[in-house]
Amino acid sequence: MSSIRPLIPLLVAAGFLLGGNGLQGTLIALRGAQEGFSPSTIGFMGTAYFAGFLLGCMAISHIMKAVGHVRSFSALAAVASAGTLLLVLVIDPVMWSSMRFITGFCFAGLFTVMESWLNSGVQNHDRARVLALYRIIDIGSVTGAQFMIPIFGAGGFAIFAIMSIMITLSLVPVSLGDRSNPKAPEDVKLDLGRVWRISPLGSIGCIAVGVTNSAFRTLSPVYAEQIGMSVADVVTFVCVGIIGGAIIQYPLGSLSDRWDRRKVLLLTTTFAMLAAVAITSMAGKAPLTNFGLVFVFGSFAMPLYSLSAAHANDRADSHEFVLVNAALMLFYSIGAIAGPFAASTFMQFWGPHALFGFMAAIYSIFIVIIVYRMGVRSPVPASKRGRFIALLRTSTVFARLARRKGDTVRRPQAAALDESVSD
Repeated sequence: MSSIRPLIPLLVAAGFLLGGNGLQGTLIALRGAQEGFSPSTIGFMGTAYFAGFLLGCMAISHIMKAVGHVRSFSALAAVASAGTLLLVLVIDPVMWSSMRFITGFCFAGLFTVMESWLNSGVQNHDRARVLALYRIIDIGSVTGAQFMIPIFGAGGFAIFAIMSIMITLSLVPVSLGDRSNPKAPEDVKLDLGRVWRISPLGSIGCIAVGVTNSAFRTLSPVYAEQIGMSVADVVTFVCVGIIGGAIIQYPLGSLSDRWDRRKVLLLTTTFAMLAAVAITSMAGKAPLTNFGLVFVFGSFAMPLYSLSAAHANDRADSHEFVLVNAALMLFYSIGAIAGPFAASTFMQFWGPHALFGFMAAIYSIFIVIIVYRMGVRSPVPASKRGRFIALLRTSTVFARLARRKGDTVRRPQAAALDESVSD
């Protein structure tokens, strides 16, 4: 534990950032609906966020090399905090979309700075514990922060001030807790074509999951609000889906270590599709029914990125772990840019339940692709499969933190909780 103690300030900062980011995603959708913004407008704000996030992932290493970790973190946190306050000072769709783009850029940079800093400070024998702590902090801070909305209300200034305070407080442990200023990480080589050739199925899976998970994260509060749920029920609805994915991800990962991962991916996608269809046709307006079905939906929808990434890593060479996972996260981001606006257009014309109908359609297409790929390519032998290691999808450098001693011999596999948590 003594070797992890110097990293505690960074983990505390991570808790503030993850909580503030998760809270903002839900609040934007809920407050936007209360202000009369259409679903397509709210969906476009989600698209703007992920576009900014993608740009931030590609630009942050140049910023860090120019001014270092502390200055990069301070500048991005200040901009994100100010942007959060502008959301409540100027309630306008254009302003909100612009601020979501800017905060997406900032959060991508903030997570990259923090995770590269953690990577430089963690020892190989402590990586598993640090990753586990990060995972607990992620789930706890994101789900816990959601319940500030019913406490402070979504309609006033206070909840936006709380978000700004959380982002600003992340500066304190970073500024005071560590006097080191490690070398900026090297740019992650992004060869999307190479990764696509390694695993077309894994690449398509990450794009498809980007479309669906970003749509769920951006628009599920709108769905819940439009069917008449209270603010507390809206927050519960979002959190239940996140928790479902967190609980079932490891059992599915363990199963995929023993079976052909594509079979597990097919089974999981099928259950996610059936759960989405059930919400569309059976949930109605009853909160408890919606809670139960979204728990099942989240249990199978959220781990799909993990399984897709794990399958892609099985096909890669042992030294390509970082390359593959950085590219897969960008494939996810590309899908995430398209997902919210596309899904919101369906909701605009066919009502709130069309959100889950849209996702069911995407899953159906992905099921066909999985079956096709299983017919044209043989499975990876069990002896060549790596083991399943949890991995947050928050920056392109996080794969470096997840690496352990001996990764070039035995490949770990990537798993991720949805940005629904970190998005």
